[in-house]
Amino acid sequence: MSISGTAVALPDIGTSTHADLAPLQWVVNAFNVAFACFTLVWGSIADVIGRVKAFAAGVAVYAVASLASALATDVLWLDAARALTGIGGAAIFSCGAAIVSTVFDGPARAKAFAMFGTIAGIGVAIGPSLAGVLVQGLGWRWVFAVHAVALAVVLLAVPAISRAMPADGGSGGRIDVPGSALFVVAMVLLTTAIVQGSQWGWGSAGVIGLFVGAVLVLAVFAAVETRSAHPMLDLSVLRNRRFVGLCLVPVAASFGFVTMLTYLPSYLTSVTGRDTGAAGVLMLLLTAPVLVCPMLAAKLVDRGVSALTLIYLSLACLVLGDVALTLLSPSVTVLVLVAPMLVTGAGMGLSAGLVDGQALAMVDPAKAGMAAGFLNTLRLGSEAVAVAVYGSALATVLGNRVGDGIGEHAGASQAARVAEKAAGGDLSGAADLSGATDHQGFVDFLAHAYDSAFHSVLWGLAAVGVVLGVVIAVMLRGGEQQAAEPAA
Repeated sequence: MSISGTAVALPDIGTSTHADLAPLQWVVNAFNVAFACFTLVWGSIADVIGRVKAFAAGVAVYAVASLASALATDVLWLDAARALTGIGGAAIFSCGAAIVSTVFDGPARAKAFAMFGTIAGIGVAIGPSLAGVLVQGLGWRWVFAVHAVALAVVLLAVPAISRAMPADGGSGGRIDVPGSALFVVAMVLLTTAIVQGSQWGWGSAGVIGLFVGAVLVLAVFAAVETRSAHPMLDLSVLRNRRFVGLCLVPVAASFGFVTMLTYLPSYLTSVTGRDTGAAGVLMLLLTAPVLVCPMLAAKLVDRGVSALTLIYLSLACLVLGDVALTLLSPSVTVLVLVAPMLVTGAGMGLSAGLVDGQALAMVDPAKAGMAAGFLNTLRLGSEAVAVAVYGSALATVLGNRVGDGIGEHAGASQAARVAEKAAGGDLSGAADLSGATDHQGFVDFLAHAYDSAFHSVLWGLAAVGVVLGVVIAVMLRGGEQQAAEPAA
């Protein structure tokens, strides 16, 4: 909910704090960047000090930071509190997955991870709606206050979690401070470049400098980890091609599903003319399978269906769903929307939770925290990449589509600004920027241009899904037998 729901509160936060656009966007970005940066770090710490201790520390940080967010008096305070919340969230997600992997085994593990995926799906599905209710009824501060209350309840449950764990004293090794610091710096540089790419321009000196800096720091990080006696990331884990292949499955879901979760509402409102409420209801077609399919997948595995077969099916659904979404048009009916959205949602839901359990079953249980951290770093990092790349691609293709029209009305120099505004779903505002004399006519023109660009980008997403699917299939060949070895 913190990922999917906070954006709903941004307009009210901006009005209350009189924030400019850039710091206001970092209310969301600060959480996402910190989450992506610290997921692997917390996983490594959990293996050293014990998973329950690390989980409890993350819960405490999240609760305190959420309370600080609710009490923020200016946007910079809120940005800092949200970054701290992301640090705590990273511990909850990576250490939580490691705890589930350790406590449960066999069919019980599959069911537990199915519940893990289902709960995540519930957060994604109801996050925007619940945040909207809280903002309208109680004010934006309660979006964060509710998190603080929920995590206070979780803290009360920590003793029960501790009792359920087998020996959880940790490895007793040292925390890899140099490696952790280098990894965080590299991830900050990389995620900031991705977040700012659409604003500064992907070819700008600032963005290129951030990418180059990230690559250099990652190279130093790899060298340090190779020589470390207690590395944060044991690079030998990455030599397990089946583990890495499973870790790529959430990357495919980021491109095939998360991009649609983020941008499809804009298409429904700006191109098909539906209001926000109707678009929100229709989005349930996309999110409902994420609530149902994880438990369905667990039951199928319990009845003897191969877990890898379901993972391959999920990848196929992501590709087929994105291709089927090309059926959308300005006059699309609900009946046409049903199948493409359900299939795309099933692509996410069938692998949610299932892939976590399969991946962690392939590594030494003593390294489960680190492995979960790596998996979720790829998951969160790829979401940021996919959403940023999609937005940039849509604006670029849309800019090409409207080039002729903008030339007639205002001059080609404004095409990029008009396209960027339109890509965000504000076709009326884009028409204002164009200076077109026939405002409504240009809005209609933009709607058709957006529709065409949307279809082009969908084919690109499907192509990415096919490539990732082939890579994953190659890496997972023979993986079913090896997946059972660590569990045994």
